[in-house]
Amino acid sequence: MFKNLTVYKILNGWTQSLEAMESALDADRFVSCGATQEKSVGWTEPRGEAHGPLVESVAGQRILKLMIETKAVPSSTVREKAQEEADQIEANTGRKPGKKHMKELREDALLALLPQAFPRNTSVWVWIDLAHGWLVTDASSQGKSDEVVTALVKAFNDLSLTLLQTSITPQTAMTRWLSAVTDDEVDGAAPGGFSIERECELKSGDEEKSVVKFNRHNLATDEVRKHIVEGKLPTRLAMSWEGRIGFVLTESMQLKKLAFLEGVFDDRADDGESGFDADVALTTGELQKLIPELIEALGGEIEPGVALPDAPTSGVSIATDGQSDPLQEKDRLLVTGADKDRNPGSLQGG
Repeated sequence: MFKNLTVYKILNGWTQSLEAMESALDADRFVSCGATQEKSVGWTEPRGEAHGPLVESVAGQRILKLMIETKAVPSSTVREKAQEEADQIEANTGRKPGKKHMKELREDALLALLPQAFPRNTSVWVWIDLAHGWLVTDASSQGKSDEVVTALVKAFNDLSLTLLQTSITPQTAMTRWLSAVTDDEVDGAAPGGFSIERECELKSGDEEKSVVKFNRHNLATDEVRKHIVEGKLPTRLAMSWEGRIGFVLTESMQLKKLAFLEGVFDDRADDGESGFDADVALTTGELQKLIPELIEALGGEIEPGVALPDAPTSGVSIATDGQSDPLQEKDRLLVTGADKDRNPGSLQGG
């Protein structure tokens, strides 16, 4: 169900009944693209049952599903069709269409070709945990996460969200953990029930923005530590928790490649409706344990409105010129139902 995680905090004790949520989302129920429509976004039934509920409640957790459908026509095809029309106009009138006319021809060509384009559907799961005050999406990119947030604040005028923030940035923590790895040994470098696995990405902060990637690679090597000493900072690090969940932690506090490991779903029912309920209950139950432990490993959560501290540097060697730690926290970002005209692309994790 969830392959990625982006965690938002729900502010001001927001809550709504299932009936109120259902009514609010029904106004934006998903409808497939029309013949000349390039994109359609709307809420769809989490269980996949036509005309079913848009909000499911399982074990006290609320599950939603946003559907995004797009139709694309290759730009080269649009240009070719527009040029054919332009050539015909020139042949008939003796005049070559100007820039404004060519733009109109390209727009007309796109409208003519869209009915022939195949739609592409992607869906994003949304999990609302009112007890913890979390709203979690499984969006694979910041852009899709922004789509979800935009749709949510459109539906719920009084909903206020902020990206989860911790005292220590993921990048600072990943730098410390990798720096603490000893020769041929990664166990114990990460805190608590977390373990470092065999994948990471390091990126330099200079103009070249050079990147080094390690895949299926032992990270307990001098090579990894040398890159960090030279100033390359981790942007992704593969980890596991309690031998139950594997994931890749990113510098923007996203969890990618989420995978439940062997044994977690052994008792799952595999038939019809009960299978959906079991998936939700098991998935959210495990993540309700993982997320607080990850927050603790990152120094604890910073409440909204509290100034972010400078990134701590104790125990981490990431520069050799005597300058201060370049790892700095990003500003907290807040989005509310009153921000409907705000450009969602400005939302960035930190």
